[in-house]
Amino acid sequence: MNFDFLEDFQDPYLKTDEGKGVFLSGVLLGYMAYLQGGESDVRSTPLFKQIQFGKLTKKSLQKILSRVPQLVAGYEDIGNRSYRVNSLLAEIGRLLLSSGNEDLGTSGNFSFTVGFVNSGTYINQIFAAKEKGEDE
Repeated sequence: MNFDFLEDFQDPYLKTDEGKGVFLSGVLLGYMAYLQGGESDVRSTPLFKQIQFGKLTKKSLQKILSRVPQLVAGYEDIGNRSYRVNSLLAEIGRLLLSSGNEDLGTSGNFSFTVGFVNSGTYINQIFAAKEKGEDE
């Protein structure tokens, strides 16, 4: 996995483990909502409806993330994308467990949302090297 693009961001929140974990949570859950919806509008997916944008707490985020393995198991045509989901979830877990803050606040909610709405771009950047056959 490649997270070098995170260094391009100047926001101090994204320089912390928590910030990276929250942002990547948005990327992961946005990607999963896309997988749930297929070609339809992401806003109509069950996952999208469960997320309280602007009001997320660390606890509510952890609750949604803890359901990811079950959601992956329910996708019939996820194929090799389950690797993406599971490996990214593992890194998010590591980052969030290393932070102690319980309140995501405005910075956390904004970072999550930016990751969510741009998930297609960032998921491709994270896994670009793997898909080109390069070593991680």
